[in-house]
Amino acid sequence: MSRIDESKDFIPVRFAVLTVSDTRDLSADKSGDTLAGRIEGAGHTLAARAIVRDERAEIAARLRDWCADPDIDAVLSTGGTGLTGRDVTVEAHRDVYEKEIEAFGTVFTLVSMQKIGTSAVQSRACAGVANGTYLFALPGSPGACRDAWDEILGRQFDFRHRPCNFVEIFPRLDEHLRRK
Repeated sequence: MSRIDESKDFIPVRFAVLTVSDTRDLSADKSGDTLAGRIEGAGHTLAARAIVRDERAEIAARLRDWCADPDIDAVLSTGGTGLTGRDVTVEAHRDVYEKEIEAFGTVFTLVSMQKIGTSAVQSRACAGVANGTYLFALPGSPGACRDAWDEILGRQFDFRHRPCNFVEIFPRLDEHLRRK
């Protein structure tokens, strides 16, 4: 059963938040604000934040830049995970991933089903790892960002979460790169 082990120390994680939108700026970025507030409210660090247009190459370039930055441990993107022609965030993420975390999309769908019913099938939320950095593509609504953080990411990025969490395997995420 999932629980917090209070005998362990909290370890802050350094996050970047990327909003994908052709129309938003920082003053109108409610989803980015939601993620930033939850990150900082949990005791983590907001290391970077940006908005890029719905352009696959631009999204992938920003993800790669942040994956190369030693001051960023995880990237949460919001927007561009739907089904329309301009929704290319998932493809951009997959261009960058070394390994995909397939279960994230499944668990996110289960969480979403409780909130929005069968409309959850319209999301293509996904996650992966590249260059020792976690990458998550979330839908562009504040509600979806809240659900992803509150029900999945907030727990998995808490080192005290048991039986396991993303933080405890940080040191091994890039071990395959060190062997070359």
